[in-house]
Amino acid sequence: MATTFDLVTIDTPSPDALSRFWSAALDLRESEREDGGRWIVVSDVLGVRRLGFQRGPHRPGGTHLDLTCGVDEFADELARLQSLGARLVHEPRSEPYGSIANLVDPDGNAFDLCAYLPGISDSGR
Repeated sequence: MATTFDLVTIDTPSPDALSRFWSAALDLRESEREDGGRWIVVSDVLGVRRLGFQRGPHRPGGTHLDLTCGVDEFADELARLQSLGARLVHEPRSEPYGSIANLVDPDGNAFDLCAYLPGISDSGR
């Protein structure tokens, strides 16, 4: 069997809090919990594992996630993520491919919110 992607794991001193943040941000549900909450996995509505949170030392910058939303949803989605505890690193900006906001989650892990213009392919970014 070839190696395949499973999920992104984020080391954090607070797996419960971070799993709650990302579950709310991406409409995910806790699907696994081991070692008294040392290891938590969240999955989508189909049960596909998406993110893991493992208790350990915080290492910001080791993980980067890209999120996407519709162009007309960008401002509202940015506000929603901030209401959940995300913080802006830089002011949102317009790029040739659309809008982008660089953020960090409550633990300081980087992620971007992108709203791609219609007709912009992955090769155009």
